[in-house]
Amino acid sequence: MNHDEDRVFKALADPTRRFLLDRLFERDGRTLTELESELEMTRFGVMKHLRLLEDAGLVITRKSGREKLHFLNPVPIRLIHDRWIDKYTERQVSALAELKAKLEEEEA
Repeated sequence: MNHDEDRVFKALADPTRRFLLDRLFERDGRTLTELESELEMTRFGVMKHLRLLEDAGLVITRKSGREKLHFLNPVPIRLIHDRWIDKYTERQVSALAELKAKLEEEEA
């Protein structure tokens, strides 16, 4: 496993960070104040979580005037999905397709 994947898995392992990603999925471009208001945690604590998400490439920030806006970057999650989930589900999907074809042959 490469270093980038390690950071993504580490970031996703924490429920607070998953909560932050869910909020950004619902509506991108939130400020720290907005994200902080939904958690019972200090501003500094939320900042630490967001920094870890940024380091993993899951959150991208952009300055807008005096505010820093946070955006979800789903690409690292998709890469994890393609690498670790797709290959394990392919066999089941293939088996279902084969079963469907067999059942249709028997009906004919």
